[in-house]
Amino acid sequence: MSAVSRVVLGVSVVLTLSTVAAVHLNQSWDRQRLHEGVVRDLERLQRKKENLRLLEEQRTLTTQLEEERRRRLTELHPQDH
Repeated sequence: MSAVSRVVLGVSVVLTLSTVAAVHLNQSWDRQRLHEGVVRDLERLQRKKENLRLLEEQRTLTTQLEEERRRRLTELHPQDH
């Protein structure tokens, strides 16, 4: 085998191995990003559930407060109601 063909073969092997390694690294990074996206989505869903729970709690407290105010107004001014 001539020196030129050895160089061409060597360059071809290096380029092929580099390409295969780059593809595997890229796939690994993509997989990691996808997993992080799933984790973020799950965290977002948890925050949403907590926010909805807090909103419902606030609605209940607001209703109780309004009823308490009505009762007090009725007690203070029974003739108006």
